[in-house]
Amino acid sequence: MVSLLATFLKIGSIGFGGGIATIALMEEDFVRRRHLIPLQEFVHGVGLGHLLGGFAVNVAVFIGYRLFGMTGALLSAVAFIAPSFLLTLFLSNLYFRYHTIPALQGIMAGLSPVVIALVLSAAWSIGRRVLYSWPTVLIAIAALVAGISQLNAALVLVAAGAVGFLLPLRMTPPKQSGPSRKIAKDTVVKSLSIASSLSTSLLTIFTTFFKIGLVFFGGGFVLVPLLHSRLVTQLGWLKPHEFLDGLAISNLTPGPIALVVAFAGYHLAGISGALAATVALFAPGVLLVLAISYQYNRFLRGRRTQHFLAGLNPAVAGLILSAAFLLSRNALVSWHGYVLIAFSFLLLAGLRWHPAFVLAVGAAVGYFQLLP
Repeated sequence: MVSLLATFLKIGSIGFGGGIATIALMEEDFVRRRHLIPLQEFVHGVGLGHLLGGFAVNVAVFIGYRLFGMTGALLSAVAFIAPSFLLTLFLSNLYFRYHTIPALQGIMAGLSPVVIALVLSAAWSIGRRVLYSWPTVLIAIAALVAGISQLNAALVLVAAGAVGFLLPLRMTPPKQSGPSRKIAKDTVVKSLSIASSLSTSLLTIFTTFFKIGLVFFGGGFVLVPLLHSRLVTQLGWLKPHEFLDGLAISNLTPGPIALVVAFAGYHLAGISGALAATVALFAPGVLLVLAISYQYNRFLRGRRTQHFLAGLNPAVAGLILSAAFLLSRNALVSWHGYVLIAFSFLLLAGLRWHPAFVLAVGAAVGYFQLLP
């Protein structure tokens, strides 16, 4: 359990680049390096994580549940989100005190090519094992095109799963492997009682962001217009320029862009408001993943489920690859960036360097302004 939490703290601290980048880090650590989660099971978790809420947080919940049950799931989510949440609090405090954003653009410029290489490495690792026939290759290509076109990822995965009913099966339920695969069925999570002194403002913050979490589909950038409409236009909790600055701050952290809600919550009610907003936004998706994880083994044995997952697996590989294209389109401004991508990919996929060391190389390149 301690090792699990330490791993998610590390991933949450270095996962610059959004959800797909952190998924790549999870695949590197849990699948390739320590073999705690079978590849097919990990891919299923990625697919299920897209259904509702922040999918990187959902995948952390799925992995934690598969390894240590309900307790592992909840603690994994907390450990994963904690580094970015704390950094968001720190930057929000500076912003509302001095009305400025710390200048970290140089380091971020150096990290971007490494993040793209990390995503490409994950797509390569998953794709070479799930693309076993021409129909699966076609599904992956279709998902790649859909991802580049920025179609809703959840809809793409559902469509790919439906196509899976037309494929011949070549998959079996993943073997129970790894040191802590037994699920503690007797684990009971007791609901935390709300203190009677909870102020109306905190309750309002929680219910507002919980309602947004119920319609949080398709990733953090899909969440942006929803938050803008609710927080700026309808409620007036943030001014337009504050909302944009909050997005910038959330992009400076290694966590999901959805942590802009912590910025908003901090503005409204300090640390308590930030915590209430963050928990409320992610709660619906986490609860859904917990429910699915509880029934995962039973559903996996069904033939219909296996057909659905046979179509979903290559689609996940295609969507991950599409993320690399989208990131490169927005992050690369010169050929130097492509050189850094190729070099980083060689270190990751060829020489098997740990991602943390490769990210450090990118940060140093950006800090010393070696990328024009």
